[in-house]
Amino acid sequence: MDVSSGDISAMVFGRVLRDDLGEFSLDGHMLRVLMELDGRKSLATIAKKMGLNMVAMRGTILKLLQLKLIEPLEDAVSVVDKDFLDFLNAQLALSIGPIAEVIIEDTVDDLGHSLSKFPSHRAAELVDLLSREIQREEKRGIFKKNMVNKIREKEY
Repeated sequence: MDVSSGDISAMVFGRVLRDDLGEFSLDGHMLRVLMELDGRKSLATIAKKMGLNMVAMRGTILKLLQLKLIEPLEDAVSVVDKDFLDFLNAQLALSIGPIAEVIIEDTVDDLGHSLSKFPSHRAAELVDLLSREIQREEKRGIFKKNMVNKIREKEY
């Protein structure tokens, strides 16, 4: 897993427990990032919370990796939760009716994922694709507005 290039925003890192932790010199910025790396939140979520751009985040992650204080978690991709999926289904059903659940499942499948493991960093893309299924412009606008608010609430 190369963090020196490419998109690292969806990556998730966890802290490494070390006996010699007191022997490192970390600046406040590195320490704040280290404390946020909990093995669940993506780098994009952490960067947004801390007000960092991804270039600064990449530099900090590279330093923490060199010090062997963190490790990438391959299987720990941040996924959307049941609350989000229930809300998505309810909002889409208001616009297109009971077929909403089937359309959501098909769209998630078309994106190469399953509902149980749909990556949170692709939530906005999913909402955009689903909004194209709504014929009436005013209903499409309401759906998008409600879903954008939910994405912000969930920090996806």
